Amino acid sequence: MSRHVNMKGPDDAIAEVTQQPELEQVITIGTDLINQGQIFLASMFRTWNLYQIGIAIGLLVLAHLLRAALGPRIRNWMASRDNWPKWRMRILVVVNQRLRAIFFVGLIWATIFIMREVTWPSRSYLLGIIGTLAFAWLTVVFLTRLIKSPSLRKFVRYGAWTYVTLRILGLLEPAEQLLDSAGFQVGEIRFSLLLLIQSLVILGVLITLARFFTTTTASRVRTNEDISPSMQVLIIKGVQIAFYGAAFFIGVRALGIDLTGLAVLSGAIGVGLGFGLQKVVSNLVSGVIILLDKSIKPGDVISLGDTFGWINSLGARYVSVVTRDGREYLIPNEDLITGQVVNWSHSNDFVRLDIHFGTAYHDNPHEVRKIAIEAAQSVDRVLKNRPTVCHIVGFGDSSVDYILRFWISDPTGGLTNIRGNVFLALWDAFSEKGISIPFPQREVKLLESENVNVQIAQNTPTGKNG
Repeated sequence: MSRHVNMKGPDDAIAEVTQQPELEQVITIGTDLINQGQIFLASMFRTWNLYQIGIAIGLLVLAHLLRAALGPRIRNWMASRDNWPKWRMRILVVVNQRLRAIFFVGLIWATIFIMREVTWPSRSYLLGIIGTLAFAWLTVVFLTRLIKSPSLRKFVRYGAWTYVTLRILGLLEPAEQLLDSAGFQVGEIRFSLLLLIQSLVILGVLITLARFFTTTTASRVRTNEDISPSMQVLIIKGVQIAFYGAAFFIGVRALGIDLTGLAVLSGAIGVGLGFGLQKVVSNLVSGVIILLDKSIKPGDVISLGDTFGWINSLGARYVSVVTRDGREYLIPNEDLITGQVVNWSHSNDFVRLDIHFGTAYHDNPHEVRKIAIEAAQSVDRVLKNRPTVCHIVGFGDSSVDYILRFWISDPTGGLTNIRGNVFLALWDAFSEKGISIPFPQREVKLLESENVNVQIAQNTPTGKNG
């Protein structure tokens, strides 16, 4: 009697599994995972494995006690570091929040090292797995702190924990087969749970790196005094588009998705959006033009229609203008390109203001001009190194009319308030010098005449009800 044994390699087994229907494939992979889990759980009840589990629990309790004893001291020491930079204090805060895990990782690896020196390596095998898992989980926690978005940070953290756990336990390949079996085919691209998870993780990591590099670049550009504010905004916007665009395309290519097939579809969508989003595109292009020609920049004081304020920020679609009363106007970039804008601080911050007043005809105009100039220059914000002048502009019905012109260098401080202060200075100076400010007066004279008797006849209607 002859016996024929059919030996199959791992590749043949995988090929055979992939040829099965998807439902049967999921059942087969799930059964294998359950069997491996049962074998792993059965091995936990061996004597030395129970000892190792007990040692791990004891080390966890010891780490908790160390945290309870040393935690307050560490917090007090952190509170005394007032002169440390913020990034260093943030690291200390994260470390303080994970003291128990840090103590546990240190204790378990010290125990593993001692046990491997004094006994068989197999008797610390389970402790090695637990220590590796603890160290990997702690590393994931520190790395994911770089992600600012709480929801994205939580998703990446749990995904990374799951990945490192499956990889350390040797269950990564069966889990990937199980996730990949739950999917569907569209043309040459297969969509599955595995592809979805991979895409979210890869894009999350790439977007986090792009945000880190853009933030670092933006901080360096803002601190460079040789670059104008408008050019700083343009560089930062360009860096953001470059990094985030590169992250998206690299992530899509890493997932094996061919973008050439989307070229025709994206072109058609672009034509449709071009008609529907003309204003949006116009504002985007206008924003780029504003940044390039440096007509306005953050901090400039502008007037557009009835809006007067200083530019808070330059956006891709609009410009934020803050007025003196605290209102923030979002003006579309197109309006700044096509409309007439008064930039009070385009080339410099010097602004000349005019106020009008009048004095009585019996006051000496030469003295009035001299007193007005001295009063204006006594106000704090009025510049002394630029000439303040006063001129007669006409002879009115009841006063001699003057115009007073002075300069300031801080238009962001407001214009109405400085005009009011100059008017108050004029009032005080004129009161002290005896100069009067006339106002229109009317005199009513009663002329003598014969008494005229006016008779008013009042007719009362008559009728049934009269």
